[in-house]
Amino acid sequence: MAIASRSFPAPDRVPVRRALLSVFDKTGLIDLAKALASHGVELLSTGGSAKALKDAGLAVKDVSDVTGFPEIMDGRVKTLHPAVHGGLLAIRDADDHVASMEEHGIGAIDLLVVNLYPFAEVMKSGADAATIIENIDIGGPAMLRAAAKNHAYVSVLTSPDDYAGFIAELADNDGASRLATRQKLAQATYARTAVYDAGISNWMAEQFDVAEPANRAFGGPLLATMRYGENPHQQAALYGGGVARPGVTTARQLQGKQLSYNNINDTDAAFELASEFDADQAAVAIIKHANPCGVATGETLEDAYQRAFDCDPVSAFGGIIAMNRPLTGAAAEKMVEIFTEVIIAPDADDAAREVLAAKKNLRLLVTGAMADPAEAGLTVRNVAGGYLVQGRDAGRVTADDLKVVTKRQPNAQEMADMLFAFRVAKHVKSNAIIYAKDGATVGIGAGQMSRVDSSRIAARKAVDAAEAAGWDGPKTVGSVVASDAFFPFADGLLSAAEAGATAVIQPGGSMRDDDVIAAADEAGLAMVFTGMRHFRH
Repeated sequence: MAIASRSFPAPDRVPVRRALLSVFDKTGLIDLAKALASHGVELLSTGGSAKALKDAGLAVKDVSDVTGFPEIMDGRVKTLHPAVHGGLLAIRDADDHVASMEEHGIGAIDLLVVNLYPFAEVMKSGADAATIIENIDIGGPAMLRAAAKNHAYVSVLTSPDDYAGFIAELADNDGASRLATRQKLAQATYARTAVYDAGISNWMAEQFDVAEPANRAFGGPLLATMRYGENPHQQAALYGGGVARPGVTTARQLQGKQLSYNNINDTDAAFELASEFDADQAAVAIIKHANPCGVATGETLEDAYQRAFDCDPVSAFGGIIAMNRPLTGAAAEKMVEIFTEVIIAPDADDAAREVLAAKKNLRLLVTGAMADPAEAGLTVRNVAGGYLVQGRDAGRVTADDLKVVTKRQPNAQEMADMLFAFRVAKHVKSNAIIYAKDGATVGIGAGQMSRVDSSRIAARKAVDAAEAAGWDGPKTVGSVVASDAFFPFADGLLSAAEAGATAVIQPGGSMRDDDVIAAADEAGLAMVFTGMRHFRH
């Protein structure tokens, strides 16, 4: 049954006469408290916050003096008391509420300043489960929710970032807060506690092996706002959250314009692909519209970049470049020869930074580390009325996983190129076809409704690249080809053979595998099955 409404017009300005300050992060606390004291505000506090305020020479009353009950159980219980929650929740215009306050000696609390135990930070630090659990805040969220519910009368500050604005608010309103401010602070408070609890519930789901929780919550802090989304009529913003992972959300931007929605989406795709390759060889990925237009390995970054660029020099214009090694000056010199939107790398040396500084609009991001391609995690996609949630595609195949299904065995170079091509296929939109030769893509077909069309597009791009470079012929001749899923018919495979491919890597599993194998044998191709597909929609 619904609770009956208690409707009272919310006052616009509410004088702040009494404040409770109980924070883990004490940044800006003293300046805020001094500003409050200058308006004659009585200060209540707990534990370390109270000590910090007293050490600064401020008059502070301990919450335990207000509740008449000491902090117990290592501070787990200190604010969970009617003297605190009654002061936060009382409707100041309700006679019965006021009577209860007078009867039980409960004073109104007009301002709550609380930030929470750093659960997410402790979790990401690799601490043991007991330490992580100890950093689940209980009293803080309870007080925040109570104060935000009663925002008609109570202001709530959840972050040091809020302090300066609130100090100005009091200065402009003779020590009072405005309703519009309290409403915005209340919304921010519930968003903060929601994100906090989401992090805890998702950590517990992983920790306690709950694969499909009955309820899922996702959230994180605002990291950046954008001028628009995919198109100018769409609003967009970037939020953090989830498991810490090197990439676009954690990178430092050293130069360039603000990242756009599309930049972030493409940069994430580029860095995740570059992270597939170990640092024993340089690897470069060039991305356009979340699909690679060229990927290559090499002895140096400049060599890898040139080989990746050669795959599709037309599409590379205005693309995103990611690599698995710190950017060097020599590589940067080559990369600035054409217009590029973003370069992302684990780091960049001084020479590279100097080269790129001349391109003021080019964004340079450094991550400090590469992402782990085998790391577990979740991906989330919005659908009408809900979310699709799945585990990240952390699957990888090695030579030991491959099953040769044709009469001809692949040679060592074909085997190496097939493994390279299949690793790239994981990051190409389905239906995906990748031609590769000597550790570089030489033709990529992505996102087509027919696998045959993807194969033909990839081959056509290889021809175009050869004509642009003045080569004798396309590099698909003598290449290998990877398919992200099985060939349902032999026509896609035969199209690859016509382009000059000599070996094929694919998951297998089609009802017509025997027909496809027979076609490969007839064409003299070597073919291996992986037993793992990499659909990417």
